[in-house]
Amino acid sequence: MAITADELPFDNVFAELPPAFYTRLMPTPLPAPSFIAASGPAAALVGLDLQTLAQPDFVEVFTGNKVAVRSQPLAAVYSGHQFGVWAGQLGDGRAITLGDLPMGDGHGRMEIQLKGAGLTPYSRMGDGRAVLRSSLREFLCSEAMAALGIPTTRALMVTGSHQPVIRESVETAAVVTRMAPTFVRFGSFEHWAQRGKQDELRILADYVIANWYPELAGAANPYKELLAEVTRRTARTIAGWQAVGFMHGVMNTDNMSILGLTLDYGPFGFMEAFDANHICNHTDQGGRYSYANQVAVGHWNCYALANALLPLIGTTDEAEEALAVYRPAFGASMDEHLHAKLGLRDVRPGDEELFDAMFQLLQANHADFTLFFRRLGELRLDGGPGEDALVRDLFLEREAFDGWAVQYRARLRAEASRDDVRRAAMHRANPKYVLRNYLAQTAIEQAQRGDYSGVQTLLAVLERPFDEQPEHDAYAALPPDWAAHLEVSCSS
Repeated sequence: MAITADELPFDNVFAELPPAFYTRLMPTPLPAPSFIAASGPAAALVGLDLQTLAQPDFVEVFTGNKVAVRSQPLAAVYSGHQFGVWAGQLGDGRAITLGDLPMGDGHGRMEIQLKGAGLTPYSRMGDGRAVLRSSLREFLCSEAMAALGIPTTRALMVTGSHQPVIRESVETAAVVTRMAPTFVRFGSFEHWAQRGKQDELRILADYVIANWYPELAGAANPYKELLAEVTRRTARTIAGWQAVGFMHGVMNTDNMSILGLTLDYGPFGFMEAFDANHICNHTDQGGRYSYANQVAVGHWNCYALANALLPLIGTTDEAEEALAVYRPAFGASMDEHLHAKLGLRDVRPGDEELFDAMFQLLQANHADFTLFFRRLGELRLDGGPGEDALVRDLFLEREAFDGWAVQYRARLRAEASRDDVRRAAMHRANPKYVLRNYLAQTAIEQAQRGDYSGVQTLLAVLERPFDEQPEHDAYAALPPDWAAHLEVSCSS
């Protein structure tokens, strides 16, 4: 029997923490909210479906116009470093947690959060709202990243209203319902450490360990082990970003998940014409969060977390030992990704030189990142320049590609690679479809005119990024010329 929105079995484990960690408050309603889109895979995680989410009472609850009986809405406090500078107290300025829903498989729970649900005590100069444009970007990218196999928060649905919201121009309001086992961030720990509140720091660390890292509870120094595991997960997630050309755009410590999830989608981008120094965030004038810098910034952020946890860990040497896992974890994960992307079954001397030469080739020619790896899967061992046109034509210096291809084929022959087996494996590792900014922009503009079909079609394509989907080939094409002028910023 279908449940009503009032019957949603909310709990709220975060609300069991002392009141200093959050503020209880109600979302601010929006006039005449409407259903825009929902994710079937995300809904299934909490035992719901698309038909149920489209019902008016669920639209009301997941817009913030109505509060379910068992919901305990709250906004959490945290602090953080923004662009490398201490920003002081931040917090959920436009996000309100409704509570936790049990996972559909009976194992675990998901925290349900409304982003854009109105003012909170942590809104600072903001209005507590989100616009349709940014909400759709977060919704689409959350689900795209999940389909790519990269750890991420999830997006359940998007609702909209005609209420005006002022950003660079007047836009309309929207709410994205997002989910994660927890939204605790690096900045959640920095908040208490900077205030010298060691009791609260310990309470938060014990809460995280008990709920998400219970295997660490019996360790000689569980706080050191917590830092090490978070550092390891962060490194692996960022390796996943680098492997698909994803750029977060605003890797502040308040945007870093204590579970190693990709958190807070704003001015993100997927690499197109390859440039290791590409900056996807127009606000990031100094390039702190460029593609090339993401690995180092991830490490820097883990150091910020280490500084926050140091009163619990005990000594700098122990914290350094925990942080030392970052580079090996990133290196091993990135190496695994690259071997899979090139269809290499084993690790051999000279592989690193082959990878370096490949990236130099991509950089010199600004070849399309996603198309290069996808089309490389079509290369045949007995082929040559004439047969390589599909991938070769991505390069201005075609002879330079030919030279690298000779090395690549030699490496494939060394492990007796078979074209058909390798092609299938590479297509499982290299997506055909990613959320290019122009695809998002096209769907957003259509939605702003009241037509949500483009969002729903794009979502369906992104949910199967490794499948051929020949009927959607246009979504895998090189970006049009006008896309080069698109800019995203922190307001995105």
